[in-house]
Amino acid sequence: MQTDPRGHRFAAALASLVLVVVLITGNEFLLAAQALVFALGAFGGLRSSPYGWLFRTFVLPHLAPPTETEDERSLRFAQGVGLVFTSVGALGYVTGVTWLGLLATAFALAAAFLNSAFGYCLGSEIYPIVRRAQGRLGAGA
Repeated sequence: MQTDPRGHRFAAALASLVLVVVLITGNEFLLAAQALVFALGAFGGLRSSPYGWLFRTFVLPHLAPPTETEDERSLRFAQGVGLVFTSVGALGYVTGVTWLGLLATAFALAAAFLNSAFGYCLGSEIYPIVRRAQGRLGAGA
């Protein structure tokens, strides 16, 4: 399925804001909520994401049709990567390993910010590499 990349940049901007607040406050519940948002996008598809709903409902009606689209599979993979980092971060905060919470949250923020500000999605760049590696492993190489 093809999707509008502007929606993903919008979602990355919202995630960046949430992650900045988490870094400032150390709020593990807010980080867990962001992890849930990533989980919905990774497992349920990007149309299941609350940020995607906000984009489709409030932003998209005011925009011209997209001039380009992206494959949803790589973006779902990117949401999964975000889920891993935010889950590790939340676990770090909950268990009192604050440095782990800070580090994992900072990595998630860096990736989300790159996507929102520059349209560079690290997860989407890693996805083809992972797919090629899976093919090689499956072929017994």
